[in-house]
Amino acid sequence: MLDHLEVKVKDLASSRRFYTAALAPLGFTVQYEDEAAVAFGPQGAPAFWLGQGEPRGSAHIAFAAKDRAAVNAFHAAAVPAGGRTMAGPGSGPTTTPPTTPRS
Repeated sequence: MLDHLEVKVKDLASSRRFYTAALAPLGFTVQYEDEAAVAFGPQGAPAFWLGQGEPRGSAHIAFAAKDRAAVNAFHAAAVPAGGRTMAGPGSGPTTTPPTTPRS
């Protein structure tokens, strides 16, 4: 069972702004923050951590949504916050295409 995940990001402040907007429709908010890291999750459960540093290789991260409306809301929040997408929200039967912050 997964407890939490941390990924390294070049620009912590920019990544924080992006994920704050993109994850809000999924019920994730900032649960922890210091000068080197920020953690998002549901209340009291920081699960997705960003650490200041040099990313090494690629990562695939998928967030669960309670329904299709939440997937659409995530996509609608992520793109204006600086995300890129290969297609519209929910291009597959149970997944949405990758949305990543622009660097």
